[in-house]
Amino acid sequence: MLNFLLILVLAHLLGDFVFQPDSWVKNKRQKLLKSKYLYLHILIHLALLILLTQFQSKYFLGIFIIASSHFIIDVAKLYVEQKFNSKIWFFIDQLLHLIVIAVVVKSYFDYQISLEILFETKTLMLLVCLALLSYVSAILLKIILAKWDFRTAAQKNETNSAGTYIGILERLFIFTFVCLNFWSGIGFLLAAKSIFRFGDLKESKDIKLTEYILIGTLFSFGTAIAISVLFTKLLAII
Repeated sequence: MLNFLLILVLAHLLGDFVFQPDSWVKNKRQKLLKSKYLYLHILIHLALLILLTQFQSKYFLGIFIIASSHFIIDVAKLYVEQKFNSKIWFFIDQLLHLIVIAVVVKSYFDYQISLEILFETKTLMLLVCLALLSYVSAILLKIILAKWDFRTAAQKNETNSAGTYIGILERLFIFTFVCLNFWSGIGFLLAAKSIFRFGDLKESKDIKLTEYILIGTLFSFGTAIAISVLFTKLLAII
């Protein structure tokens, strides 16, 4: 079953990303159903599926379902994007394709999907830690740093949320490093961040900015390390 699933996923990834240039995507968005690349894209998917399943006739029905549903989903996405231009449609599109693949796999291999694992103690601990490391820590950091935030209201409005997501990724990397007992990775991460920030600090020559960045970095790293160590300790007890 797993081998069949991986074959279908590989075919999808190759067809949707490797063998689909940006020029094809642009042409499909402009011409919709009149785009020749829309049909060529589906033919590539079909060819990949047949090739990777080694021309086994027992899979032809499943291949037809995947290819035809791929066409329907892609067309629907193209028309929806015309009215509601949002990046979220990309993720919805990919999710729908993967759901179809899962349904096809289940039609050939009757596997059971159990949600009990989500309510196991270890899984709940992991989810709590991920929540703390992501948005909870980001909000706490914002509240704590408010005292040292010297930016004007106009400057705050001009900034985007990139810094928030950088902090979240930073803490998730630290969590992974601690769980893998790869402590030197944290040092590498801190050194890399220092190098990227050095230019900003050197050009600004503002001690307030330096303090603001140092406090934020220390709080972010310290929080991530504390939560990660606590998780590993509790995991060893359970």
